[in-house]
Amino acid sequence: MDVETLTDGGQSAASIAGRLASFLSEARTSLDIAIYDFALAPGTAAVVTAAFEEARKRGVAIRLAYNADYRQRDGVPPAPVTDQALIESLGVATVGIPGIPDLMHQKYVVRDQREVWTGSTNWTEDSWTREENVIVVADSRPLAAAYARDFEELWRTQRVLGSGDFVSGWLSIGESKVRPWFSPGRGNSIARRISTAIARASHRVRVASPVITAGPILATLAEVASAQKVDLAGVFDITQMNQVRAQWQADPHASWKIPIFTELVAQASFAGKVTTPYGPGTVHDFMHAKVTVADDIVFVGSYNLSQSGTENAENVLEIRDGALADRMAAYVDALRVRYPAARWPA
Repeated sequence: MDVETLTDGGQSAASIAGRLASFLSEARTSLDIAIYDFALAPGTAAVVTAAFEEARKRGVAIRLAYNADYRQRDGVPPAPVTDQALIESLGVATVGIPGIPDLMHQKYVVRDQREVWTGSTNWTEDSWTREENVIVVADSRPLAAAYARDFEELWRTQRVLGSGDFVSGWLSIGESKVRPWFSPGRGNSIARRISTAIARASHRVRVASPVITAGPILATLAEVASAQKVDLAGVFDITQMNQVRAQWQADPHASWKIPIFTELVAQASFAGKVTTPYGPGTVHDFMHAKVTVADDIVFVGSYNLSQSGTENAENVLEIRDGALADRMAAYVDALRVRYPAARWPA
């Protein structure tokens, strides 16, 4: 299992395109792809589309499912406008899954029913150059089988609702113990599992998420911060959280979260990345990584620590690996150094 972390300005689009193309090019029998946002500049796209073309010529069976919501919606962040022409140019079987009311937010590839590419990283120029993100590549037939099951549900039903409603056991990948989770089927379980791991942590908790709005996780983080017994720190996208605050103020069922998040930021060491508000043609420089570390457990994937994340099509890897937990905690701490201490509202 290989884990790569991305930072704003820390790598080129060409380098990530090359890595993705290499992964796709090694396929021998099949590629099943679920991608939320796929829109690349011509030069970068050429690298990726060439890999698709080579795979097709070798007889690889390729299927691509993507989020097909093009209307402007309220939400943080808004739905993307996937490059339909680019997708059609690939010459592969495709399915647009309506992101209404909930997004098809996956970013994974299953190669040859054996290997998985996953994480928080969309296939866009900004995702690869201006956002914090994580890419995980794992060689494991049992893990690939879990992702293949989720993909088949999305592909067959062409809808988010009902997908991912199954439980996977612990798998061994090298020195790591790994368990995959999928939402919306197990969305509430994901939130509870992460909050439980945070509550049970004895020495450290690290969090990186664009927003933190899932009730169980937010409440547990605030409780841990108030107790001051665990080294708790993290980073979030303060521009998006300010937008969330406005939504909470307008919703009497969610307004209770405002003092809870305010207390969390006051009691724990969080940094906030100031990003560009979403708009047509704007740079997408979001703090986009989704990582939680609780002692020696790592949660990583496409799932924001949000209520909407429990309802979207998402995936999370729960990984028991002390060395990886050290590395991911260091990654979160390095991001905290880059951005100012959070003051909220701001």
